[in-house]
Amino acid sequence: MRISFILILVVISFETYAQQLTKEDYARAVSFLGQNLNNRKMFNANVNPNWFSDSSGFWYTYQSKNETVYYKYDLKKNTSEKLFNQERLAAILSDSLKTPVRPNELPINSIRYLDKTHIQFNAREKTYVLDLSTHALTRKYEQAPNPQEDKSPDGKWIAYSDKFNLYIKSTSDGTVKQLSTAGLKNFEYASYYGWGDIMEGEGVNRPNRFGVNWSPDSKWIMTYICDLRSANKMYLLDWSVDTLYRAKLLSYFRASPGDTAIVYMIPVFFNVETGEEVCREDLRNSYSNQARFEWSKQPGILYEEHQSRGYKEVTLSRFDLNKRQTTELFHEISKTNIDNYNSQLAEELGKIIITSEKDGWKQLYALDLKDKSLKPVTAGNYYVNDVLFVDSQARSIIFTAQGKEPGRNPYFNHAYRIGIDGKGLTLLTEENANHDVSISRDGKFMTDNFSSADQPTVTVLRETSKGKIIKELSKANIEELRAMNYKFPETFTAIARDGITTIYGVIWKPTNFDASQKYPIIDQSYTGPHTFMYPRTFATALLRGNQALAELGFIVVTIDGMGTAGRSKAFHNVSYKNMGKNLLDHMLAIKQLGRKYSWMDTTRVGIFGHSAGGFDAGHAVLEYPEFYKVAVASSADHDFRMEKDWWPEMYMGWPVDSTYQSVSNITMAGNLKGKLLITHGGIDENVNPSATFKLAEALVKADKEFDMLIFPSQRHGYTGRFNDYFTKKRWNYFVEHLLGVKPIWDFSMR
Repeated sequence: MRISFILILVVISFETYAQQLTKEDYARAVSFLGQNLNNRKMFNANVNPNWFSDSSGFWYTYQSKNETVYYKYDLKKNTSEKLFNQERLAAILSDSLKTPVRPNELPINSIRYLDKTHIQFNAREKTYVLDLSTHALTRKYEQAPNPQEDKSPDGKWIAYSDKFNLYIKSTSDGTVKQLSTAGLKNFEYASYYGWGDIMEGEGVNRPNRFGVNWSPDSKWIMTYICDLRSANKMYLLDWSVDTLYRAKLLSYFRASPGDTAIVYMIPVFFNVETGEEVCREDLRNSYSNQARFEWSKQPGILYEEHQSRGYKEVTLSRFDLNKRQTTELFHEISKTNIDNYNSQLAEELGKIIITSEKDGWKQLYALDLKDKSLKPVTAGNYYVNDVLFVDSQARSIIFTAQGKEPGRNPYFNHAYRIGIDGKGLTLLTEENANHDVSISRDGKFMTDNFSSADQPTVTVLRETSKGKIIKELSKANIEELRAMNYKFPETFTAIARDGITTIYGVIWKPTNFDASQKYPIIDQSYTGPHTFMYPRTFATALLRGNQALAELGFIVVTIDGMGTAGRSKAFHNVSYKNMGKNLLDHMLAIKQLGRKYSWMDTTRVGIFGHSAGGFDAGHAVLEYPEFYKVAVASSADHDFRMEKDWWPEMYMGWPVDSTYQSVSNITMAGNLKGKLLITHGGIDENVNPSATFKLAEALVKADKEFDMLIFPSQRHGYTGRFNDYFTKKRWNYFVEHLLGVKPIWDFSMR
């Protein structure tokens, strides 16, 4: 018995020793952070073309460890050459900027093609024009456009606002016409409310906002009345100013779900010649759910669309200003939310291209502008993403979709061409990978970055008629990654709660993975229904930060359960008025993985997420406390009743009902059994920190131990040293409470 006892102590001591972390472990984790990888140890994971306006070619950059090279691709010659002589440009810039400039690290940005021999760029807040034939460099002194005025297309009038009313001024003789007279503070013509319009205190004016939309023939002006008279505000306290010992009170107009005292936008039109005002009070809508207008090429005609509050109904109409007549063209009603409707005017084809999930999958439809008939362009059990180009001459559409190719990952994006009549569907990107494509302005060519989590990026140039590859532009360089013993993350599948549906996820392992050991599991979550988490590109899988966290001795997973986007409407509907319950699929998937892999310890599961993912993390340990043991919830919307109005009303419904109460993390505070860290930026105007404070209050009242961290100077995302600090805090929270070893704080994040 004594010998057995000694052996048990030896085994326990060995296991404890084996799990201790060193600074070398942390250094290895840090080396896999995106800030230390992208263009440092991984290059050309995503090559972006900058198409020339005449469609003759594009410029792009090629990155290596020692330099950034600027290239120009000539589509007619089918050749690639340097955009300019970088040595000569560096010498000229060194002289102009009065500071040394290295050819391999040119401090330039915002490059713009002017013509075949001239480009414009910015260098350290100065604007230059470079003659590509002579390399002569000219400083350009541009007067920034006045954001408080807008010139008519024919150049005869300048629209502006004064004392909350709309005016136009003649560019020939300075004659001024006042178009509106009813404007006053908080009922403001030609204005809008900016999302980030934060004001100090209560009585301080918000920033000046001006916006109009001229008709193509310059005969009409479309704008809005911004009605703030009854709008509610949200508040913040800014404690971050070192020289102040009283916090600044910050306020901003923002509605919460169910509010009627909100910012309203009222569409209004003015006849430039007569000054007549046409107000569309019938389309008065909230700031976050505005009516949208697009001018027709026909004089005085617009197309208007708007979604009713609650996002269950959308209407598309034609509005004739001359006759004051509205003609309904399309109307869709849904029992749940309409989240994936969109429209694109193709008047030269006599159509409006619509994307809708009305038949169960997001597909393309062609609405005829004459007879109002709606015909499907695409059909099938797959998900259309974007319309990239409408070819009026070929009467075809180039679009992207996912889930169409049998046997492939349903999140892989592919490009297709199809006739407007629904015939001739052609796959343009045949490789079994995700394809991020960019189309030339004339629609004849496209660049394609194709990759996957386990396939480094290849960038090619294709023609768009059949998808034929013209030239390979680059391949991602991951030699240094391989030298770090990097192993690609693994895609897995599981069965969802219905016992039928296949769901997808990804596993990250530490580079020193040992299959004989048991590893705790950390779930990176963001079930926010407007998107999905599957990292379909090589860069996303690498730069998300999960490999870094895994290096500390964890298995990190991300899972897309039922209720997330990118699949069928029925798949998406699972989360409607049911937020947080899609975590059930996460638990089922992790349990299935645990049965499959002996090295996954399903008795030690943690979770983290930001924003809606922060709601997930908090929800996980409060609703499923027996499964999730540790959570880090950052900048979370813990109670949707305290959120901005549009997001919860889209996914939790309107009017506000008891489901808001039932999914609230705050109402579940008494369920906490594990460890919970809640964090927030003190001046977060996107997700107000009030719900985090209220959750803290509820946890205290329930006598639950928890941890909270507030960054007084940070908004919704954490930047610079604050992001580094939070990353350390999150890592060590899991190291201490999930891995069960003493964390190290004193290490560098670079």
